Amino acid sequence: MLFSSARFRPWLTLLTVVLVYIPVAIDATVLHVATPTLSTTLGASSNTLLWIIDIYSLIMAGMVLPMGALGDKIGFKRLLLTGSALFGIASLAAALAPNAGWLIAARGLLAVGAAMIVPATLAAIRTTFADARQRNIALGIWAAVGSGGAAFGPLIGGFLLAHFYWGAVFLVNVPLILAVMALTAIVVPTQQGRPQQRINLHHALTLVVAILLLIYSLKTLMKGTLAPWVALLIMLAGALLLQHFIRTQRQQAQPMIDIRLFSQRVIFCGVMMAMVAMITLVGFELMMAQELQFVHGLTPLAAGAFMLPVMLSSGISGPVAGVLVSRWGLRQVAAGGMLLSGLSFLGLSFTDFATQQRQAWILMAILGFSVASALLASTAAIMAAAPKEKASAAGAIETMAYELGAGLGIALFGLLLSRSFTGAITLPGSLSAAQAHQASSSIGEAMQLASQLSPSLGQQVAQAARSAFTLSHSLALGTASVLLMLLAVGIWFALAGTDARRHA
Repeated sequence: MLFSSARFRPWLTLLTVVLVYIPVAIDATVLHVATPTLSTTLGASSNTLLWIIDIYSLIMAGMVLPMGALGDKIGFKRLLLTGSALFGIASLAAALAPNAGWLIAARGLLAVGAAMIVPATLAAIRTTFADARQRNIALGIWAAVGSGGAAFGPLIGGFLLAHFYWGAVFLVNVPLILAVMALTAIVVPTQQGRPQQRINLHHALTLVVAILLLIYSLKTLMKGTLAPWVALLIMLAGALLLQHFIRTQRQQAQPMIDIRLFSQRVIFCGVMMAMVAMITLVGFELMMAQELQFVHGLTPLAAGAFMLPVMLSSGISGPVAGVLVSRWGLRQVAAGGMLLSGLSFLGLSFTDFATQQRQAWILMAILGFSVASALLASTAAIMAAAPKEKASAAGAIETMAYELGAGLGIALFGLLLSRSFTGAITLPGSLSAAQAHQASSSIGEAMQLASQLSPSLGQQVAQAARSAFTLSHSLALGTASVLLMLLAVGIWFALAGTDARRHA
């Protein structure tokens, strides 16, 4: 044989963890283009639709911490098998959901399984690849699957909706999970666990509740469904619970996660980059899915295809960025990725997607490449700076940043779009107060109202909604652009003096 099995085994392990990571990454965004279908089929309101979309990311953001600790306790192979089984069962439950409440619950269970899978995959890479250069290439492939899977989610969702019923977006997970579990049992090496590692589930539940309260308060402020003072009280309760979680972890002799890891400059910068990269990627995709369908009249499949440059560039950039981190350094790749993301957003904010398609595709390709590069840089920073014996916990920190960024991306972009849309829309004076309130809430509700009015009045409402959404889209992208460029400057100075090869 040209290569020994010992040389093949790390790459077979990588293949296995990548295969199981694919549906986990795709499920974060696969429903973005399906919101009109879910609204009609399940009778879900706009607020319910938001929970269907981002409950996955929010639950996962809270549960990766105890799951990372559980991986350290029982070994990443057992964690990977358990998480895969749970993910497969939840996928089947989601595919058969008869109503929105069932689907939200199934998506929450999917998140728990995913929270087991992701830190296990990172721990497998960190443990299997001892050589820094090979590890960066492996992490580059892993990051490409994460960002590329999230990017390809709308296209895959659009394709499945065009040919099958909506539950197929979950049903396709089941055979893949079964195959990966068999491959995991054969290929992935068994890891020696740390039985002394404590698992504090009530601490994890505190974190999950804190995150959900904070996001719920943001959404209620965005929608205006509660009095502002009530929403602020809910936000305060979430912030106090989060503070309690952090204080409790610092006081524990064996904490669920070592909060002191966040005090390391490289790890902190990695967490910030991962969160911001996912906020921009997921928020942009959700916004584009709405604009392409509601404003430009594209089908879900056509909308997903329009965003193909983001998907392709993010898919190929991970391995390239892994080489760049080893050659140029973490600081250059991290700050450069953030800067390019900001510049691409700035260009997209001035782009007309109907008449400047080529320009839009070029800018989206730059966005996909730069976001995936930032994700790789954040992964390399966190995984290399953490001690090897805390690989699963470090992977949990990384995944928490990813998924919290995904959930925040939906909430924050939704907040920007909602506020700017309400302020920009100019409605016909013949609408009643209730109709005007509905039409100014969101473009989806405006289009629902337009379909119920007379043809002439409905056309006026629809055109007003399209114009307002185009303006709010430009404002959201411009705001994100400024924040990304400021972060690029902050990352550049924060990582000054770091040895890129030592932290890569």
